[in-house]
Amino acid sequence: MSLLQVDRIGNMGTLLENLESPQDLRKLSPDQLKMLAEEVRKLIVDTISKTGGHLASSLGAVELTIALHYVFDTPRDKVVWDVGHQAYAHKILTGRSRQFATIRQHGGISGFLKRSESEYDAFGAGHSSTSISAALGIAAARDIAGEHFHVTAVIGDGSLTAGLAFEGLNNAGAKKRKFNVVLNDNEMSISPNVGALAGYLSQVITGARYNRLKAEVEHLVRPLPLIGESFFRFGKRLDEFLKGFLTSGMLFEELGFKYVGPIDGHNLHQLIETLHNVRDNVDRPTLIHVLTRKGKGYELAEKNKVLFHGTPPFCVDTGEWEKPDSSAPSYTQVFGDALVQLAEKNDRIVALTAAMCSGTGLEAFARRFPGRFFDVGIAEQHAVTFAAGLATEGYKPVIAIYSSFLQRAYDQIFHDVCLQDLPVVFALDRAGLVGDDGPTHHGSFDFAYLRHLPDIVVMAPKDENELRHMIKTAVEYPGQIAVRYPRGTGQGVAFDAELRSIGIGKAEILQEGNDVTLVAIGTMVEPALEAARRLAGEGALSVEVVNARFVKPLDVELICASIRKTGRVLTAEEHNLMGGFGSAVLEMMQEQGLTPLAVRRIGLPDHYIEHGKQSILRRKYGLDADHIRETLLAMMPRDS
Repeated sequence: MSLLQVDRIGNMGTLLENLESPQDLRKLSPDQLKMLAEEVRKLIVDTISKTGGHLASSLGAVELTIALHYVFDTPRDKVVWDVGHQAYAHKILTGRSRQFATIRQHGGISGFLKRSESEYDAFGAGHSSTSISAALGIAAARDIAGEHFHVTAVIGDGSLTAGLAFEGLNNAGAKKRKFNVVLNDNEMSISPNVGALAGYLSQVITGARYNRLKAEVEHLVRPLPLIGESFFRFGKRLDEFLKGFLTSGMLFEELGFKYVGPIDGHNLHQLIETLHNVRDNVDRPTLIHVLTRKGKGYELAEKNKVLFHGTPPFCVDTGEWEKPDSSAPSYTQVFGDALVQLAEKNDRIVALTAAMCSGTGLEAFARRFPGRFFDVGIAEQHAVTFAAGLATEGYKPVIAIYSSFLQRAYDQIFHDVCLQDLPVVFALDRAGLVGDDGPTHHGSFDFAYLRHLPDIVVMAPKDENELRHMIKTAVEYPGQIAVRYPRGTGQGVAFDAELRSIGIGKAEILQEGNDVTLVAIGTMVEPALEAARRLAGEGALSVEVVNARFVKPLDVELICASIRKTGRVLTAEEHNLMGGFGSAVLEMMQEQGLTPLAVRRIGLPDHYIEHGKQSILRRKYGLDADHIRETLLAMMPRDS
């Protein structure tokens, strides 16, 4: 049944309308399960076309999700999902189908796994490769308590490129605890997978050893009456049989797992039968290799898996995305274009990313300089130390990683880059509030986790034109340096004809004033200027606006001179207040012996910020011109 055939069922479908939990799912017949899979797919496509979200991965995991909840007694039995990109069907089948229209919307359900949202979300996930370790911990707790329930981790093949996944596999195989790992193998994570393991899993049936064995088996089996011709009529059966034969003893069995598969991840009967057998008959760690197709059931997503991995709202019929409100280029694109421009003139510049070539704007660089581009897979720790190695040989590595993902490589930043004083550039995309992906993806801690490292330079541009100059500044700097910039389109400012370097630690005064000093950084510069101009137009306050540009080092001379002139200071940042830019200014003031009449800071509070549109969150947390204006007025003496 196609998605178009399901249209007659309605928005949610008759089966979904009567399905409140997996207990209801387990009452359905095999034919009903197949229809349910189509209804779930239709709901996912229809909803994500309106809200945006992670589409292709979840479409590929529908039958697998149904089979897991059909066989296992969830939530007593635990299913631990990796990342969450593949878990939309899980949310729909665990009592959230009527809330699904609110996914990733402010006040609605999360796009990722969230323990506080449902008892069926056994472990929270937003970053990859955590499921095996978490599931093993749950299984260990079960055994300590003398309880009896099943634990299953579901992990994508792309997530296996991270070291954490192998650490979990290694420990699990050695401990021999009963628990399952389902490898959801669609041969892609976000961008096409890279690395030896990905190649091993996807290319084993193209190798000479495989082809020799296939020919020998065919020679022996084809003459057999009844079964020979039918076995070879469906070549995929032979491919899957031989792929499992070759892989089982070469990798996972050596790690201490019983290997099962590969099996067709869209064949409900085979999935359910396999999971039943593993559940009832295996008492050791088991890896179930499931082959799925990313984007399954929506032809446009099947053809363009990267485009439909994470998508804004789109037209279901054409797949075309909704046009952005602004025609300005994104900060990501501006970064990528600037880096290509610089690399044309400097053959020592190399670029690295961790499975996010398109997401970080490096596609043009990869095409233009394939020998100087490295995608290391979902392995941020490796990416940083790999870059450090490149730097020791005189190259200028630029690592483009989302701000929240770089947190995973903190020790490598400290030990392998900063401690050795190596000239590595960290380009932190998606800094600040990222919006609908929520707390696992907000880049609201990078000032704090970077600025306390000795000698590192940390900067943030006020607009996309300044970002271009900061990239030039970064690649020319002889030490470690980070530039962070937001998700989304720029402000539409004009670009300077030539790229130029910015003096390290040099701020700029954008508007002079006498009543209060407003020191802003990054995305907060524009609303700071707007608030100051409104107050000037109202004749209420004369505000001196400083674009700090640098969190470290601060422009001590310029900022302190302004504070001494006005006697008051307000800082503004799209970052957690604790340990952030405002804290750096306060530390500087204490060191300089400044005692102003009033000090205020605007930034994010000391808790994890929920998901929601960037505009909604900025307004809610006071990161806008209205709140800045009100705060500035509140700082003045009542009789002024």
